[in-house]
Amino acid sequence: MLTLNREPEVKAEMLIRRPAEEVFEAFADPAVTTKFWFTGSSGRLEAGKQVRWEWAMYGVSDTVTVLEFDPYRRILVEFSDGTRTEWTFTQRAADETMVAIIDSGYSGSGDDIVARAIDSMGGYTIVLCGLKALLEHNVLLKLVADKAPDAHVKD
Repeated sequence: MLTLNREPEVKAEMLIRRPAEEVFEAFADPAVTTKFWFTGSSGRLEAGKQVRWEWAMYGVSDTVTVLEFDPYRRILVEFSDGTRTEWTFTQRAADETMVAIIDSGYSGSGDDIVARAIDSMGGYTIVLCGLKALLEHNVLLKLVADKAPDAHVKD
């Protein structure tokens, strides 16, 4: 029997060879985010704001509340199910930013929590890979849509 001594949180991180301001804006501005992560948004991330994100290919959406918004440094949001996602942006050189994404607050059975944590780590790693391709090479990889093509909503 597996016993957890603390609530799991997952971390995905990636060096993006662009300035912190540009990398931060890629998550704050849905005109950019929709190129590598979700397909629609009700607006830009801002402190205290609620924003609805959608993934049209999967027929799902969610509302996030922006709990903290420190331009070019940190974003913390809470999803409708109580999970929290934090992005930190650490400038390393003029055009190098380390992005870390920490996801936590899973609920359910132990098996559900572990499965969700594993899925989140993989998902956020894919998001970061898509961001890196977009910002460094101006390539749209469509990784999020291609991760589960059999789950796409059929017209």
